[in-house]
Amino acid sequence: MLEAAGLTPVEEDLYRALVSSVEAGVAELGARLGLPAGQVEEALRSMGDRGLTRMTGPGRFAPADPEVALGAALLHRRQSLDWARRAVDQLAEQYRGNVRRRNAHALVELVPDRSAIREQLRHIQDNARDEVVAFCRVAPVVMNAEENDAELAALGRGVPYRVIYERALLEEPGMQANVAFGVKLGEQARAVPVLPVRMMLVDREVGLLTLVQQAEASEPTAALIRGSTLLDALLALFESYWERATPLRILDDGALSMESVSCPLGSDDLYLLSLLVAGVPDKSIASQLGISQRTVQRRVSHLMAEAGAHTRMQLAWHAARERWL
Repeated sequence: MLEAAGLTPVEEDLYRALVSSVEAGVAELGARLGLPAGQVEEALRSMGDRGLTRMTGPGRFAPADPEVALGAALLHRRQSLDWARRAVDQLAEQYRGNVRRRNAHALVELVPDRSAIREQLRHIQDNARDEVVAFCRVAPVVMNAEENDAELAALGRGVPYRVIYERALLEEPGMQANVAFGVKLGEQARAVPVLPVRMMLVDREVGLLTLVQQAEASEPTAALIRGSTLLDALLALFESYWERATPLRILDDGALSMESVSCPLGSDDLYLLSLLVAGVPDKSIASQLGISQRTVQRRVSHLMAEAGAHTRMQLAWHAARERWL
């Protein structure tokens, strides 16, 4: 068990025996563990050289504090593993880059049928670490949202999901309840009238793009796309739709709302916000509104609180996303 800290099985047995006894002699340890005295003494001296034991008298030894003696070794081993992991990641990225340049099939792989597409969808979600983003169009061709249990498992691991749904899909029986369940688990969901493609992108490293649009197609196909400018373009496409999409929210009764929350600001605050977003300085805003700069700053702080923003830039971004202006 303590091999990771650099102890052999015999040394671990001796160390555990010393910890339980606090102090013991060579003969006593040998009899307790069934080891020759010479082997015990040699092992104890080797452990002493590494700071694991100390002599307390002729032929007698005591253990060093485990947190000090073993903690440093484990920390060093962990650092070594971290360095090795980074080196492997760098080599893997270099390998993938070289393979992609030489072989186009390493960038885009054809997934030929419904069964293979379902398997890939599960696989990329099971291996997701950072984020999953997806377009969900009406009339699924591979699996329904209810069948995607890989998402539930990933959400349970803490993997963020951002999903954009077509409105027509949300009007199908049971779909709103299914989306509401996902939102409660942490999924961020939005809706748009129409989506151009079906796709799922994972960790900005791999994506699955369905290459058919008709649910009645006898056998759909898809493209598995790995890190490339093509994947970057799909990510940019997702982000552009995400900015324009309507957030989906859970109402107090647990139902899903497909409508944007109405603007909570009055006409005076909206006018102030419009000046702020236009880049008008606080002094000029105060002059136009006939109030002091301190009052302007106080009202801006109120607007930031309404938007849940920490900076004025975040306030402007939130106002644009929620269509306050």
